[in-house]
Amino acid sequence: MIIGCCSIKFYLHGNRSLKGKRQVVRSIKDRLKNNFNVSVAEVGDQDNWQSLHIGISAVGSDRPYMDGLLTKVVDAIDRMNLAEITDCKTETMNLGSGNYLK
Repeated sequence: MIIGCCSIKFYLHGNRSLKGKRQVVRSIKDRLKNNFNVSVAEVGDQDNWQSLHIGISAVGSDRPYMDGLLTKVVDAIDRMNLAEITDCKTETMNLGSGNYLK
């Protein structure tokens, strides 16, 4: 089982309130969930209305596919032009054969 994780930090230019930030978060989450089979959550900077930190995860059986999926997700977010990406980290992990699940 391959788990892909992505941590992305943003700067929200021109944003003036938490309400505006929530609108950006909802837009990113909805678009990613509709276009990719990923989970998305705001994981940090929740009280700062000009910063956003989201986490994205997906599970699959093929590492090259997972690497490609995360790359496509980051590219899709960048093309949305909703906020400036200031930091992005991706990682894929192999949890082995799954014998520990028995």
